[in-house]
Amino acid sequence: MDRRELVRELVAVVGQDGVLASDYDLLLYQYDGSIDTARPDVVVLPRSAEQVAAIVRLAGVHGVPVVARGAGTGLSGGCIPVAGGILLGFARMNRIVEIDLPDLRAVVEPGVVNLHLSQAVAHERLQYVPDPSSQKACTIGGNVGENAGGPHTLAYGVTTNHVLGLELVTAEGEIVQVGGRALDGPGYDLTGLLVGSEGTLGVVTKIIVRLAPLPEAVKTLLAVFESVRKASEAVSRIIGAGVVPAALEMMDAVTLRAVEEATHFGYPMDAGAVLIIELEGLREAIEEQAEQVGALCREVGVLDLRVARDDRERALLWKGRKEAFGALGRLCPEYYVMDGVVPRSKLPEVLDEITAIAERYGLRLANVFHAGDGNLHPLLMFDSDDPTAEQRVREAGAEVLRVCAAVGGSPTGEHGIGVEKRDLMPLFFDDADIEAMKRLKAVFDPDERFNPGKIFPTPGACGELKPRSVSVASLAGGGW
Repeated sequence: MDRRELVRELVAVVGQDGVLASDYDLLLYQYDGSIDTARPDVVVLPRSAEQVAAIVRLAGVHGVPVVARGAGTGLSGGCIPVAGGILLGFARMNRIVEIDLPDLRAVVEPGVVNLHLSQAVAHERLQYVPDPSSQKACTIGGNVGENAGGPHTLAYGVTTNHVLGLELVTAEGEIVQVGGRALDGPGYDLTGLLVGSEGTLGVVTKIIVRLAPLPEAVKTLLAVFESVRKASEAVSRIIGAGVVPAALEMMDAVTLRAVEEATHFGYPMDAGAVLIIELEGLREAIEEQAEQVGALCREVGVLDLRVARDDRERALLWKGRKEAFGALGRLCPEYYVMDGVVPRSKLPEVLDEITAIAERYGLRLANVFHAGDGNLHPLLMFDSDDPTAEQRVREAGAEVLRVCAAVGGSPTGEHGIGVEKRDLMPLFFDDADIEAMKRLKAVFDPDERFNPGKIFPTPGACGELKPRSVSVASLAGGGW
């Protein structure tokens, strides 16, 4: 690769201010929220799908990878350019292109911040439901790449359940559309295939999402328990009774202390764990559900059950939960956040085993996670000044995923595979599964140009496969 020539040609596409190539600038793009780092050869900030297409064609001519990046809040190394090349930053493609109120749809560019869309339609009593903890910063394009979730996906589903269509640039540098505004279109669900593909199949340049009405009433409860096991039992009781809250979140004692010091909401400092339980719907229905939830919590020995009295208290409760990762930074300079899913019924024993893993590796552990759908986020704290610390947290993280696999779980609920879990994929998928995925990848990206080094095990962990290529454009369609 002639880097100078590549930079010159990229400047011709996006302008001088749209290309970053100095060592200082590249340092800022070598990381996300994970512990892996890798520096791109050049960062490009496009303003349109046409510019993205031109950049992808240039990448093909020069034989370099293309990695798409949203806000860099990902937690699995998904946007880390492990093979160098061009990093596409979407900070300038941040327009809400259209809000279609009659059909409850919006069309957005990938750089739109998640929360900004809900704010834009709040006056119409509408919302965009997926709400990752980083929603103040993360972008909808990044959410599409990782199939992001959030607390309220227990009742409403993750990103893929709210995305109806995509515009994307293919490996050939063509702009195509898949899906559309309708709830269901004919043929294969290419939109569902692309959501969660971590930028390995194409570069998304526009997104059609569904909007949802705000509920008539919301009631948020804080249930206090003496232990994580008791709180886990309450989760199973609630769901088992047929009550599906909009959100059902757990924080353990370590997390509670850090969050209380940061928010001063009044979280109990002596509790073993709390559940944040949010009920939504018709006013009369949620009053009845709240009584039922309270009775179920009392059956397992709840120590205290509080109800947010107004929107301010509710907002503070959620502020504590959504800023928990940041608050835990008060306790240790660095941490490693895992992401795995287990059946709800297995939560007590899995959490006990995760505690034992942390103890074996000499690591401090905090738990804050989506208890309602069994999506765990154990947080392992460490200090990289300790020369053994990073290796220990990586090994402990692998042990956590082995536990998830052993109980029939999934390697990710919302953070993606990325770099972090790629070599652990054989825990969950056999060789035939991985080969099928690689064949699919080759249809969209035969030269392995898009976000290489992600998802699939590195050589030695799984065999290589390079099947024949097929033009993605021949598969695409759908009305926009």
